[in-house]
Amino acid sequence: MLRRLFPLPPSQLGAAESWVAYGVRTPRAARRASSVVLVRDSPRGVETYLGYRPGGSPLGTVAFPGGSFEPGDEDNLAWFGPEPGAWAARMGILDHRVARSHIVCAIRELFEETGVLLAGADELSIVENCSTSEWMDVREAVAGQDKSFTSVLAKRGLGLRTDLLRPLSHWISPDFAHRRFDTRYFAAAVPVNQAATLLRGKGVWAAWKPAAEVLETRAEPTLGDEVGQPDTRGLPLSQITTPAVEFILEKIATTRGTVAYLSHRRELKSYHPELLAGDGGFLLDVTISTAAEGGATARGR
Repeated sequence: MLRRLFPLPPSQLGAAESWVAYGVRTPRAARRASSVVLVRDSPRGVETYLGYRPGGSPLGTVAFPGGSFEPGDEDNLAWFGPEPGAWAARMGILDHRVARSHIVCAIRELFEETGVLLAGADELSIVENCSTSEWMDVREAVAGQDKSFTSVLAKRGLGLRTDLLRPLSHWISPDFAHRRFDTRYFAAAVPVNQAATLLRGKGVWAAWKPAAEVLETRAEPTLGDEVGQPDTRGLPLSQITTPAVEFILEKIATTRGTVAYLSHRRELKSYHPELLAGDGGFLLDVTISTAAEGGATARGR
């Protein structure tokens, strides 16, 4: 059994104080969400795409692309790769519709936030050159819910290339948080002739960062200062992100390369950090055990 403790980000301090002051209460409902970890090889090691998320996102202030379910994630659309039932079995989810929505949400959010589109006309093709101004207009329309992601794909004769995603882990936000996500993390490589870019008018900061280098300076405000926002400057990694992001960065930093990372058949774990309150302040407690629903699980204790 492995126990990890993480400092509480300043943005969560008020919620933690309220939780302790008023005693144990029923946690707020956790919204289902998906997040995609983009990876690529570089001379400095395997890199991943991190972005700034304002407003105290449950995914972290600096985190991977992602977001919560939208009603359109249940719409019918062309689908290539493992069927929803196979995804459900792999992810340990009983409801095939929920598993399907996690996949659609992951690919939609990735497209909105980065322009990377895991879609093609068939099971062997992938759309190219998604960095044009026309595609940026589409991204803005989908992000603003002026157009549905499903209609965008259907108009262009595209279906989801679900085979390009790899499931990583499952994280549930701490009970005390005012905004809580039930998040499934996936990994993917950027398809040939595509590139990750900020969403026009909405994105603030994003960059490809070598996971090993981020971790080397995790105790310093290096990344937070680079992001340069009021809620990141002067803060170390643990105070601008979540334990989920740090765990995933640690795994990326030790992999031999993108192919090895994506091809690794991992046991999917579930994590549920809990709040620890002491004289020195608040900490997030993540305890990894081998309890059993759907494989190893990890939770706070």
